[in-house]
Amino acid sequence: MHKLTYFPIGNADCCRVDLANGKKLLFDFADTRNPDDPDDRRCDLPRELRDDLDGAGRKNFDVVAFSHLDEDHFRGASHFFWFEHDVSLQGRDRIKIDELWVPAGLLLEVLPRDEGHAEHRRVQDEAIHRFRRGERVRVFGRPSALRDWCGKKGIPFEQRQHLITDAGRVVEGFTLAVDGVEFFAHSPFGWRIDQDTVEDRNLNNLLLHGSFLAGQRVTKVLFTADSPHECLSDVVNITRSKGNEDRLEWHVGKPPHHCSYGSIGPEKGDDVTEPTDQVRWLWCDQQQGNGILICSSKPMPIKGTAEDVDPQPPHRQAANFYKQALNGDSSDDFRVTMEYPRVSRPRPLVIIIDGDGPAIDKGLPSIGIAVGSSQPPRAG
Repeated sequence: MHKLTYFPIGNADCCRVDLANGKKLLFDFADTRNPDDPDDRRCDLPRELRDDLDGAGRKNFDVVAFSHLDEDHFRGASHFFWFEHDVSLQGRDRIKIDELWVPAGLLLEVLPRDEGHAEHRRVQDEAIHRFRRGERVRVFGRPSALRDWCGKKGIPFEQRQHLITDAGRVVEGFTLAVDGVEFFAHSPFGWRIDQDTVEDRNLNNLLLHGSFLAGQRVTKVLFTADSPHECLSDVVNITRSKGNEDRLEWHVGKPPHHCSYGSIGPEKGDDVTEPTDQVRWLWCDQQQGNGILICSSKPMPIKGTAEDVDPQPPHRQAANFYKQALNGDSSDDFRVTMEYPRVSRPRPLVIIIDGDGPAIDKGLPSIGIAVGSSQPPRAG
């Protein structure tokens, strides 16, 4: 049995993957809760993760992936993890990362030197340190996009190609036979990184497809980060042109970018966001059986309220599209992390993957999360 755990941290992302063989992977990390606000309902993410690791007798993750350098995907990481590049970011209580996964743009981006980007630079410096040493890191993007950068950094490019996974390839290190899971890389594209690594990180974020084997059944999961509709349309077009449609089949998915309409189409719409043809094909045609969609966001706004006119996600129009993609307007298989199991007391949402496929685990944990009546501040 495998498990996916999505955490209630507002407009931010963190998903822990527990494999049946005991390996643990973490996709993004954002410590967003304000400990000084008793009304903040977002979970204490460091405590949640530490408690789980303590229960497993571990102080490490097999893989930690940072999908891109937006703060709602790495906030607090340098306070929680053991970073190898800086002894001041090490300590007995810090959590170690056996292998770090990052998009190539995370290495290549030229970051401002101001204090507001200090955490960005710590994450980037850790990835560069590991790549320079040639171990314990996997970089996603076409090798040619990194060649010139390696030359400028004095890194022997030819000796680092084994650390690079291009879009359209199976990710090294995990197999169905040994781990019960196989990952396939869809984004970032090398040609896009060549053109632009700074202007829009979402276009260059990490987008993966996971195939989880349990018993005789394979459950397929999409890890979409903050992909906009332009990125998803490119992924669909390229994947179909290569005859790899099965790599976009899904049973479990996450609406990208905290249920933003921009991940569906160019216009928000009045009640339902109209998707591009490619996005419609992805979420409607590629759904396998009874799909489950987990929206990592604040509570969904109600029509006519002040939150409904906020340009930032989540957008109810986008949510309505995803619900329709799930063959109806029922929200049974569309869940919002800050609403599960209820808005007043959200809890981590766990999906069990076994021989019967995926299912939301109704055995809710009793770990403490602050309860109150006010909305938490926006995290992303």
